[in-house]
Amino acid sequence: MNLKRFFEEKDLGFVEWELKDDQGNKHIISNEVVIEAVLNAPKIEREGISNKLLVIDFKNGDVNDYLKHLAGALINR
Repeated sequence: MNLKRFFEEKDLGFVEWELKDDQGNKHIISNEVVIEAVLNAPKIEREGISNKLLVIDFKNGDVNDYLKHLAGALINR
C-alpha cells in the first residue's frame, strides 16, 4: 500500500494530543508529525503499520486512534 496516498485520501484533518512519556514528561504531538514519522520509518516498520492500517480501514475504524497509539511509541523512543 502506498502510505502517502492512503493518508492523503483519508483527509484526517489536524489532530493534536497531549501525552505523557514513561518518565512523566508531557508532550504535545500532532497526527501530522506521526504521519511524517511513519512515512520515514524503516521499510519493515512501514509494512507492519500499513498492514494494521488496512485492517483499521476495512473495519471503518478511527485511523487517528491508531496514530495516537503510534505517537505514544514515538515519545518513548
